[in-house]
Amino acid sequence: MILVLRALGVGDLATAVPALRALRAGHPDEELVLAAPAWLGPLVELVGGVDRLLPTDDLGPPPWPVPSSAGRWPGPSPDGVPPWSGPPPEVAVNLHGRGPGSHRMLAGAGRLVAFRCPPAGHRDGPDWDDDEHEVDRWCRLLDWYGIPADRTDLALHRPPPGRLPAGVTVVHPGSKVEAKRWPADRFAALARRLADRGHRVVVTGSAGERDLADRVAADAGLPRSAVLAGRTDLGELAALVAAARLVVSGDTGVGHLATAYRVPSVLLFGPVPPARWGPPADRPWHRVLWAAGEDCAAGPGVGTAARWAALPVDRVLAAVDEAEETVRV
Repeated sequence: MILVLRALGVGDLATAVPALRALRAGHPDEELVLAAPAWLGPLVELVGGVDRLLPTDDLGPPPWPVPSSAGRWPGPSPDGVPPWSGPPPEVAVNLHGRGPGSHRMLAGAGRLVAFRCPPAGHRDGPDWDDDEHEVDRWCRLLDWYGIPADRTDLALHRPPPGRLPAGVTVVHPGSKVEAKRWPADRFAALARRLADRGHRVVVTGSAGERDLADRVAADAGLPRSAVLAGRTDLGELAALVAAARLVVSGDTGVGHLATAYRVPSVLLFGPVPPARWGPPADRPWHRVLWAAGEDCAAGPGVGTAARWAALPVDRVLAAVDEAEETVRV
């Protein structure tokens, strides 16, 4: 058995897809088990190649509705080792972090594939690079251990059509990190102007972001039915994005879904640089605006809020035109 630890969120799982596929290809006859939050289950199914999800609750309460049948998933045992049944895995792969905590969670495996971390007693593996793109990070780790990985293998399987509309423009104003949010009034102004152009706009988000989504929709003059925040589980959200016309989002999981499904998108980054988490540069149907970048009207040394304020709606609309034009060409 190969146990892979990636107990994080939507974007984290999406950026680990090439590494997971490489592990599957490199060990076709081994059971591949992914330790991740239970609420990510629908997305894990869309990755393919994972034989079993080992639920772990490192993230706390999930942001998306979880079917009651999923129950409550176990967390790590008191000594920090995830609760798998049977003997320890032959191989454990740390796609979670640099350690030492995540390395120690995987202690007891026959072999640990991970970045070098002397404090955890692991002196094997490559050194960590803070400035590396998240996709490249895990591909490089596996390459070091002789498992070739294709960084471009980001596509998720397409979910079957569901109850949600196709061809909509998804506006996603939320983020777990407040500093990553473009102001709500800017999102509302953008949504209004997109609707005026003929876009069928919906506003997505977690249940905790419902108030934010309601405010954006109301200020944009959208009907209440346009607010899908808190009304979709993760599988439905993936289906919505897969069939969407356009996605406008901050640096969050929805943007990674747009990348996975090759849906035109405009992604608003700040303060984390897109060079670490943005879509691949070779995909022209995605446009990235960085609130801390050189094209931001705010000068150097200005705080994140001021930089966001310096990113105008007209600039985002221009990026929408650029993204959609790549589809028409």
